[in-house]
Amino acid sequence: MSTLATGETVTLAADKVDGVALSVLLFFFIVVTIGGFWASNWRKADSPHSLDEWGLGGRSFGTVITWFLLGGDLYTAYTFIAVPAAMFATGAVTGFFAVAYTVMIYPIVFIFMPRMWSVSHSKGYVTAADFVRGRFDSRFLALAVALTGILATMPYIALQLVGIQAVIDSIGLGGRGNAFVRDLPLLIAFAVLAAYTYSSGLRAPAIIAFVKDSLIYLVIAVAVVYVGVHVGYGALFDAAETKMATKTPAGVNTGVFIPASNNYWAYATLALGSALALFMYPHSMTAVLSGKSRNVIRRNATILPAYSLLLAMLALLGYAAIASGTSVIGVDGKPNPQLAVPHFFRDEFPSWFAGIAYSAIAIGALVPAAIMSIAAANMFSRNIYKEFLVPHATHKQEAQAAKITSLVVKFGALIFVLLLDKQNAINMQLLGGVWILQTLLAIVVGLYTRWLHRWALLAGWAVGMIYGTVAAYNQKSAVTEHFGGSLATFPFTDTRVYIALSALVLNIVVTVLLTFVLRAMKAPEGVDATTYEDYYSESTKKVSDLPGTDGGLPVPGGVRG
Repeated sequence: MSTLATGETVTLAADKVDGVALSVLLFFFIVVTIGGFWASNWRKADSPHSLDEWGLGGRSFGTVITWFLLGGDLYTAYTFIAVPAAMFATGAVTGFFAVAYTVMIYPIVFIFMPRMWSVSHSKGYVTAADFVRGRFDSRFLALAVALTGILATMPYIALQLVGIQAVIDSIGLGGRGNAFVRDLPLLIAFAVLAAYTYSSGLRAPAIIAFVKDSLIYLVIAVAVVYVGVHVGYGALFDAAETKMATKTPAGVNTGVFIPASNNYWAYATLALGSALALFMYPHSMTAVLSGKSRNVIRRNATILPAYSLLLAMLALLGYAAIASGTSVIGVDGKPNPQLAVPHFFRDEFPSWFAGIAYSAIAIGALVPAAIMSIAAANMFSRNIYKEFLVPHATHKQEAQAAKITSLVVKFGALIFVLLLDKQNAINMQLLGGVWILQTLLAIVVGLYTRWLHRWALLAGWAVGMIYGTVAAYNQKSAVTEHFGGSLATFPFTDTRVYIALSALVLNIVVTVLLTFVLRAMKAPEGVDATTYEDYYSESTKKVSDLPGTDGGLPVPGGVRG
């Protein structure tokens, strides 16, 4: 039993450890751990000591592997934990927009990602910042893109750790004792993840993604049938509508069941901004560049929407938890909406199947966490370590720097999640979206034109970053004074929109205006290292194949575009 701050006495979500569910989870955890370490021998290269091999899997993945890798990369603990939690807590605006944006993103990806694949493989680029460096001949603009990517990735990795915490809590572990004992299971999972990522690079999550996706499809198929038979979809929506219309102590509705006119812009900008941001993230770019051909990327843009149906079903589990009366009180006696789905499976299914669901969630967190840390490490190694610290670094030194950085990034994310409020997990990811969207002009627009001046792009990026961060910092919620949400009023209006999109608009205005000024002043534009043919290349070239690179970035040359 536990007493809340309100004086209400409640029964804790778990009074003892669920041994059966824990055993099932440990079994699958051991399986993926073995797979993660074995992956270092899968498609082993003659010379594994390079970022091409460690960080991009040798650029050799076909359609099927890339599909699983991208699915494991894009559909994360945000999908399995934060989206249903948002549906459970406040409804459609903060939760179901995720389904809309995953529908919107793939036509966008079909258009510009094949160009990114072609130019990157033609020139040996490993990161988006590599492309920006070559396209605009600006090491500082590339540095801005790299730092933004690393910064935005940190809360995204933290969100995966929140998913693992939710599973640990649901089994009955982690809420008792001192801080070390409470977080020990998470620390163990983190250590194992760090070890096999260090050893196997991108091959590890590529292998584990097969297990993760198989478990997720199994769990969702069973859950969909169960909800239809035992809960009823009519009862599910009725219960959600009733809860969202219930008044809080402040006299406002608990949440939004069907967005009213004053929520349209919030919903639409969250969906659009998230769609534009998703493939700007380093981990998305890394998964794409690991494909072996341009057509692999096109095929995946057409078949990946199948995951959007999966996401819709997962989101509705938040409403199913409402209809079933699922408690979200953790073992620490505190309410935590992130527990809605794990506790739903704990309450409604036998322990052995709950263990399978927990395994799907936990592995669904480990796979993207591995890819994200690898992607951030690639950026550090290529665009900071190689560019500014050790210009003559060898392939092996680059790879070693990336391996070490991947450990540091995971540790930073661990500190992030242990110190910040877990109930704001979805805002962690949305905050990353505010930052990463500010790189869109340099990356996406840069794929088609160099008209935007490199110095103007850097200034626009800085304005967008500062505005977005300050606006997000000023958002309050019932549980936190800062970073309490991702919506704010658009400047000079009363309309609430996604902060990332407001920041991008300011970014665009500053960049375009300064470009006119700098071009009028005939400011140096630099030399474009890419050619027209590079953007349509089907060939696969590694950095070591390119003349004059010495294992680093291609020497700027070619024509201006």
